[in-house]
Amino acid sequence: MTYLRAFLLPFSVLYGLVIWIRNRCYDWGWIRNTAFDKPVIVVGNLAVGGTGKSPMTEYLVKLLGGRYRVATLSRGYGRQTRGFLEVAGDDTAERCGDEPLQFKRKFPRLTVAVDEDRVHGVRLLLQRGHEVIVLDDAYQHRALRPGFAILLFDYRSMSLPKWLLPAGNYRDDFRERRRADLIVVTKTPPMATEAEKQRIRRSLAAARQVPVLFCGIGYGAPVKLLPDDRADTALLDATCSVLLVTGIANPAPLYDYLRAQAQEVVHLRYPDHYRYTPAAVRRIIRRFRDISNSNKLVVTTEKDAQRLMDPALHSLLTDLPVYVVPIHVKFEERDEDLLQQLLLSYCHDTLKN
Repeated sequence: MTYLRAFLLPFSVLYGLVIWIRNRCYDWGWIRNTAFDKPVIVVGNLAVGGTGKSPMTEYLVKLLGGRYRVATLSRGYGRQTRGFLEVAGDDTAERCGDEPLQFKRKFPRLTVAVDEDRVHGVRLLLQRGHEVIVLDDAYQHRALRPGFAILLFDYRSMSLPKWLLPAGNYRDDFRERRRADLIVVTKTPPMATEAEKQRIRRSLAAARQVPVLFCGIGYGAPVKLLPDDRADTALLDATCSVLLVTGIANPAPLYDYLRAQAQEVVHLRYPDHYRYTPAAVRRIIRRFRDISNSNKLVVTTEKDAQRLMDPALHSLLTDLPVYVVPIHVKFEERDEDLLQQLLLSYCHDTLKN
């Protein structure tokens, strides 16, 4: 334990007390929460950021979208608007948030909405005829009682202390995992052994038995950020140098992936949900020019792309070979079969009643 963590521990105890009282008020019915008679699926985590909620939400959209009228709802973190807003493909991250805009651009026919009041947002979407609502990052939104809650944990974090903020990075008590209907351990490396998975399952065990599944990360070929005369996709190989630009909570898996593909990876890291400015883009340009290799490109994430595509930045980015790496979750066949069985049965049974 570092001295800083030791100093912050009393504040974590106080924070934990507040969180415990709040959760018990909802559990004991002292504060009202709202349930719905249609399928409402929540994807969330207990720690701060970086567990892969967006790829998991996209997986659910692909699974359910061909069967039901699906809509996604999130808070729209970092947006400069308030209230209920249905996202359009030509919106900006400042108006609706980067992750909702990413969903809308990847799934143009999907209804994507943001509302800090999730109960209000779900109610509006159901009134408009949607059959299934998927909520991104709403596990702590106790005013809404989900029909099916999926709780995510980052694989690397399972060996770390489960301390609350500010000494640790947990925003909710680790014991609140008992509210989940399904736990998914994300970003599981391919070399993870069955013995290690069993150890993690035991550490996640609660009085209420909840299935624990594992998934990894898959990356697609880098695609252009902005239309130009360059190739639509970029080739990563042992002769290539990459300037990786990220403003996400946990870029380590992407960095490791690129490091295994390219000759060199220079990482320019910004805080999560970073709002790119012309000054930041000029810094990216300078760092790119400092790379001596003539075979080089800029790589960024899908979430960062939504902010870098701001029209105010286009003129600065036109001369840069900026590419975006698509990301998706990868389940083993057995875990994927169970996940699909649980979700499809839940949606079918709820809509039938």
